Amino acid sequence: MRQLLLILGLLALAIGLLWIGQGTGTIDWPKSSFMIRQLQWAGYGAALAALGLVLIWQSKR
Repeated sequence: MRQLLLILGLLALAIGLLWIGQGTGTIDWPKSSFMIRQLQWAGYGAALAALGLVLIWQSKR
């Protein structure tokens, strides 16, 4: 169970950081993404990254 939480947490953190980068326009990959420079996606990414951190923390308890 701990390994599953860790893997899910790391995946959520990575995707969340990607969404933050795309939403703020820092990462414009892929070029045709509808998420680039859309601040709502930065907010979604922050929430997902926070969830990932909670899952990682829970896996270490």
